[in-house]
Amino acid sequence: TARNECSITPLTPSPSPVTVRPRMACPFLVVVAIDFGTTSSGYAFSFTQDSEAIHMMKRWEGGDPGVANQKSPTCLLLTPDLRFHSFGFAARDFYHDLDPEDARHWLYFDKFKMKIHSTSDLTMETELEAVNGRRVRAIEVFAHALRFFREHALKEVKDQSSSVLEGEEIRWVITVPAVWRQPAKQFMREAAYLAGLVSPDCPEQLLIALEPEAASIYCRKLRLHQVLDLSLRDGNMNSGRTRGGGGRAQLRRSRHSRTFLVESGTGELWSELQTGDRYIVADCGGGTVDLTVHQIEQPLGTLKELYKASGGPYGAVGVDLAFEAMLCQIFGEDFIQSFKAKRPAAWVDLTIAFEARKRTAAPGRANALNISLPFSFIDYYKRHRGQSVEAALRRSNMNIVKWSSQGMLRLTQEAMNELFQPTINNIIKHIEELMAKQEVHGVRFLFLVGGFAESAMLQKAVQKALGRTCRIIIPHDVGLTILKGAVLFGLDPTVVRVRRCPLTYGVGVLNRFIEGRHPRDKLLIKDGREWCTDILDRFVSVDQSVALGEVVKRSYTPARLGQRKIIINIYCSATDDVTYISDPGVRKCGTITLDLPEPGAVGGAGGGVPERREIRATMQFGDTEIKVTAVDVMSNHSVRASIDFLSN
Repeated sequence: TARNECSITPLTPSPSPVTVRPRMACPFLVVVAIDFGTTSSGYAFSFTQDSEAIHMMKRWEGGDPGVANQKSPTCLLLTPDLRFHSFGFAARDFYHDLDPEDARHWLYFDKFKMKIHSTSDLTMETELEAVNGRRVRAIEVFAHALRFFREHALKEVKDQSSSVLEGEEIRWVITVPAVWRQPAKQFMREAAYLAGLVSPDCPEQLLIALEPEAASIYCRKLRLHQVLDLSLRDGNMNSGRTRGGGGRAQLRRSRHSRTFLVESGTGELWSELQTGDRYIVADCGGGTVDLTVHQIEQPLGTLKELYKASGGPYGAVGVDLAFEAMLCQIFGEDFIQSFKAKRPAAWVDLTIAFEARKRTAAPGRANALNISLPFSFIDYYKRHRGQSVEAALRRSNMNIVKWSSQGMLRLTQEAMNELFQPTINNIIKHIEELMAKQEVHGVRFLFLVGGFAESAMLQKAVQKALGRTCRIIIPHDVGLTILKGAVLFGLDPTVVRVRRCPLTYGVGVLNRFIEGRHPRDKLLIKDGREWCTDILDRFVSVDQSVALGEVVKRSYTPARLGQRKIIINIYCSATDDVTYISDPGVRKCGTITLDLPEPGAVGGAGGGVPERREIRATMQFGDTEIKVTAVDVMSNHSVRASIDFLSN
């Protein structure tokens, strides 16, 4: 099949990339950022007139006792006839209060963002499974959640704004992990279109922000009293706090205020860091761990990426899965699966109880952590197995988990270590591998951000492993770092000036066949000429630095007269040592479609041969998403060009 795709002959030799200066100044009145997380989500906004103030979302519903964060759990409830019912704490509480028989018909989704990361062939048709086993298209679940945030955010923005806001005066920002590939980013964009955040005709109104990048943008504005320093000097943890006077500083420190003020320049933290211009941001979230390496470029304070984003599915959810595996070990996997199916709401209760305790786990804690088992769990086990939960624990030889007479599982310190260790080890291993890379060598700064960075277990382990090689810094309100950074990114998306390509991208083309250099099986004879098929014409290479606004241009000509569309297949590869699109590791990952307008009466007179048309395509790889535009060279009219990674 690869042969006939190669009817495109590039007219021009590959020119070197051209740089177009990105436009500054935010043309919107307000920026609303949505941090769509695996375990918790939230939004924040800022008015462009007063861009130093970032407003966090209201607590608009119940929360867990003792959890003071301003985000909401990422869970969603649909009615039995698939209509949206509720999101967040409201969804959790309503589902919990349903009669067990009714609950089996309602669709409850949580931690569903991970599915987008783990699906290798993501499309608009990809499905998600609710707790009760029913399946719904993923794009619809995501759109329901985004629609919910849109309504809440708009109401709050309107309450705070004196002027009447039009839809097109709002810029929306949605955060995604940096390790996500292009299809997943496009998926989020399509979900936002479906949710009515913006219209597909105004794509620039929506920005996709990379989570660790957003965190980095916020971190470079930090002041000393806003961080906790975990570096191991003299063996003790020192929380580097200095005091700055003044009313503005007072407001900055007011932890209960929902409005945060950020520095207009770069925060004072950097002025005292000798090697402070290069640093790693480790975004430890619920689902993924995402590592980014940045350098601050003076005098403008823009950021430059030094190594392509890395990481993987090593978020805090790994600890929850380890707890589930432990329950399967004690009570039998078949029982746990059956309990989940028949008592889904009670199962959700149990996972919530574990998560609440998980937050308080700390190394060196003497007493055990108690997790109350729902009564229906104890009852269901007795009816199914004909013995008590206590007997099951004794029989399982799990010495690290005890039973308390008050109906609780007692997890000893060893048990907690066992649940946390695999995930934490993966995170540390990843950071160490990154630090060993040549491009990252000598980076002495590590920012820990994301919800999982609040965990004392993770903090202590990272401090022990890396505290001697670098300074480990954790911002206060670390779970909100990405949200605040995403607002700053929306106010000025040009702040990240240089990024690294995660993959090699290109297209398959025909070149002149050269005997001895090209293999015979690639030979194609066309109009008496010898061509070599399947050659990869590279647009960009993996880990190549690409500046914002830098473009790659190619000219294409339709294979036959009267052709209405040119469809070009895009290929990608994780390595750069590839020559042909048929090489191992190269896969087709998307298409560029160029719509050709009817040509005017060109070359008409005298029945001469019409000229070959030339379509010049311009691609941008320096942004968080890949973009393409095109122009018909002869008429100088722009041509509708689209790039698609989802319908592969």
